[in-house]
Amino acid sequence: MDQESLITPAFVRRYHARVEHEWSDRTPIERVRFVVLDSETTGLNPATDRLITIGAVAVINGEVLLSDSFSALLRMERNTEAVTVHGVTRDESRKGVEEPQALEQFLEYLGDGVIVGHHIGHDIATFDAAYRRHWGFQLANRSLDTMDLTLHLERDGAFAGRPAIRHFTLDALCELFGVIPHDRHTAGGDAFITAQVFLRLLRLATRFGRRTLSRLCEPFEVEIPS
Repeated sequence: MDQESLITPAFVRRYHARVEHEWSDRTPIERVRFVVLDSETTGLNPATDRLITIGAVAVINGEVLLSDSFSALLRMERNTEAVTVHGVTRDESRKGVEEPQALEQFLEYLGDGVIVGHHIGHDIATFDAAYRRHWGFQLANRSLDTMDLTLHLERDGAFAGRPAIRHFTLDALCELFGVIPHDRHTAGGDAFITAQVFLRLLRLATRFGRRTLSRLCEPFEVEIPS
């Protein structure tokens, strides 16, 4: 075993081994394990702010698998206004798990799952900062932003006859797809709501030819008129 392997924790080595054999571009979407993720944080700067709660649930072959879910409340040394605004009391926060423990548990849960979320870039950046802080690496999973996929499908003609999409919040997508936003603004609640939206997006994606992982995960680029 080389020196790097001796230093790198076993759970990190297991994670990298799983991600190395991640899904290919041509993998049919019904075979992929998607992990719909939401996190609540102390602020909007991933470099300095901290995770408060983590919620995630898997979607496989068009089904939300409640048996394949994850949640964690992280311990905060002191309650800030950002913590209480997410509905976490001081006593609850003090009973949470330490950040390294939560991050290790989440990594074991995530494995090679494709991360899905609404404006997921912020969540991933916050996780990356935390993993770098403790162990010097960042997430290597493929990811998919529900807003990007929605805009691709709009461009594909999936919403023909409807007004153009002008609002880009999760609430706006809930309204678009008739999803009831129950337990909104909690990590677990928002992950489940996003998963419901994602199911509807998957059905449309299949109908409009986005049947492989690469087609589903395409970043959306705004077309600038020449």
